[in-house]
Amino acid sequence: MTKKAIWVIDDDAIYQIIVNKIIQRSEMFSTITSFKNGKEAIDTLHDTVNNRLHNNDIIPDIILLDINMPIMDGWEFMEKMGMLKSKFSKNINVYIVSSSIATEDKNKSKTYSDILGYLSKPVTINDLELIASND
Repeated sequence: MTKKAIWVIDDDAIYQIIVNKIIQRSEMFSTITSFKNGKEAIDTLHDTVNNRLHNNDIIPDIILLDINMPIMDGWEFMEKMGMLKSKFSKNINVYIVSSSIATEDKNKSKTYSDILGYLSKPVTINDLELIASND
């Protein structure tokens, strides 16, 4: 199995540390990149596309996306990513990772074709195994 590049977009610094350690321990991913809000991640995707740096190491295979973040939340990120999607050289699979148990969030996540799942925090090794095998 080829190792995938994974991005974690979450404003919780402590959760970022925990999830990065879990991802590293899993040894299932080639690179881990973290962003503290959707805008940082979109800016990186935008720069990659506009600079024609179709570097598959920069564009992630998988994104673990929080919903509730300052500056740009998960839903706004999905809207902006949708506008850039046609310029990517590969498909990006998104998993919502949230502490929200709100049914409307779960239902809303199903309206995006790029969102393959809705996971509750904290992500576990089992979650990562499912994500890696799904891809």
